[in-house]
Amino acid sequence: MDFETVQFITPIAPWERIGNDTKSGEAAGNSEASLFSDIFHNVVNQVYTAHQDAENKQYLLSTGQLDDVHSLPIAEAKASLSVDILISLRNKALESYNELMKLNL
Repeated sequence: MDFETVQFITPIAPWERIGNDTKSGEAAGNSEASLFSDIFHNVVNQVYTAHQDAENKQYLLSTGQLDDVHSLPIAEAKASLSVDILISLRNKALESYNELMKLNL
């Protein structure tokens, strides 16, 4: 077995950049709405991807095809953390909405 080609620990990839950096006057309102939707869209996709990865590793472990057993708890922790981040973003968005509704305009 060639140990140089086997990679036991895969590095954690950084999350994708959220939103865009446009600062034009007419697109400011539109880009803010786009930024908000991009944030939730990216986080939901990352939750889905992490969950699928954990399920795939569970299947591979149960069928005896998973060589590095430690990758399953890591994948499950990543999936759990991504759900926690999504819940935190949802709670902050609801909290911000409620604060805006309290404002007297």
